Amino acid sequence: MTAAALLAFVLGYFLLLLAVAAWTSRRADNEAFFIGSRASPWGLVAFGMVGTSLSGVTFISVPGAVGLTQFTYLQIVLGHVIGYFVVAFVLLPLYYRWKLTSIYGYLRERLGPRSYKTGAAIFIASRTLGATARLYLVVKVLQDMILGAFGVPFWLTAAVILLMILLYTVEGGVRTIVFTDTLQTAGMLMGLVVCVGFLLHRLDLSAWQGLQQMQQQGLATVFGTDPYSKTFFAKQIVAGIFITIAMTGMDQEMMQKSISVRRLADSQKNVVVLAFVLLAVVTLFLYLGGLLALFAPTVGLQVAGDRLFPAVVLGHLPAAVQVLFVIALISALFPSADGALTALTSSFCIDILGMQQRAAWSEQRRRRIRRRVHLAFALLFMALVMVFKAVDDPSMIFLILKIAAYTYGPLLGLFAFGVLTQRAVRDRWVPAIALAAPLLCWLIDVNQARLFGDWQLGLELLLLNGALMFGGLWLASRSVRR
Repeated sequence: MTAAALLAFVLGYFLLLLAVAAWTSRRADNEAFFIGSRASPWGLVAFGMVGTSLSGVTFISVPGAVGLTQFTYLQIVLGHVIGYFVVAFVLLPLYYRWKLTSIYGYLRERLGPRSYKTGAAIFIASRTLGATARLYLVVKVLQDMILGAFGVPFWLTAAVILLMILLYTVEGGVRTIVFTDTLQTAGMLMGLVVCVGFLLHRLDLSAWQGLQQMQQQGLATVFGTDPYSKTFFAKQIVAGIFITIAMTGMDQEMMQKSISVRRLADSQKNVVVLAFVLLAVVTLFLYLGGLLALFAPTVGLQVAGDRLFPAVVLGHLPAAVQVLFVIALISALFPSADGALTALTSSFCIDILGMQQRAAWSEQRRRRIRRRVHLAFALLFMALVMVFKAVDDPSMIFLILKIAAYTYGPLLGLFAFGVLTQRAVRDRWVPAIALAAPLLCWLIDVNQARLFGDWQLGLELLLLNGALMFGGLWLASRSVRR
């Protein structure tokens, strides 16, 4: 299929998103933007959060990584399931009890104003880096597939996509993205299922035969048994638990949608359903990766990593599948970018600017400031996408998880200290501790061969980082007399 035809489908899909945004943003005020007026249907939130949790990186990187790491990524996802139960039954009750619009308000009430600002600032840094890394990957694929054929430069492709996202999120916020994410998750899953079906057909295999061939070629290994390796099952499962607790339960973007549901019980159902749906969907992505690894040699294709999936679809599958692939790719891109942009705007307005405490501000002034913040974050996204283009890591999924280990670790330590202890922290020391913990973690990481020999630290760096933060807070705290 020609690049012009693919571009037409992309534009048509975007017009559909704009129509949904126009419908959902009617009479939307600041409360609708920030938390959907606490009236979001939990089923839609759960389904839409599948797309937000997976993103374009999962769509491209997870299948592409199977040839290198087999099915070991599933170990992390098994940890995710346990982590989601912690989020549902430990963290969500806290957020509903305090009736929070920003989840970092808990840190203000429990630890103090500087802890609160520190938590919000860490989230803003973490989500900005993670979201732009995900955005870069999908922009790169669209550039290579479509817009590069028209001589459009990469920076213009990124700018146009960000403008699209800006247009349909600037008014409705959470109220809009609950519905657009549902549409986009459906598009992504449809593309996944169709690609699996076509590859099985081209390989002339049943689903079971495909799995047997993967096992014969060593592609379907799930559990790593070498305790010194980064893929050792205990390391990966524990890392998966704490990645979910930090990147979902302590992340304003993910929790913003969950606390937009009216009742706690429904919000908990949303998170539990999400856990098992994600397990099934990621398993299917890994199965797709195995099929791609089986198919590529049959057509003489010698690419790997993030380039494998697009190369197979665009070079060797029918035009209709190419269209679905592009729709699915866009569907995977937008939920992670639109939700991040909305959550970052919300957190900056509420946590940094203190919008809810400024009673003298009119609704019009709040809306004007919110729009400016929204635009500023879009411009920051643009700048960071260009930075990631310069880096161009061959497998973005592991780069994103590494970024998360360094940036979400202090959040994990902050919330753990607040929930697990009754001690009062010396609030003025918290920003310094939040900087020292990841720095010390980095020093341990770069010197791990000298410190641990053959033992390799992987994604459990997040847990180490959180433990360092927790320890620093303990040293800077005092017991509370009752």
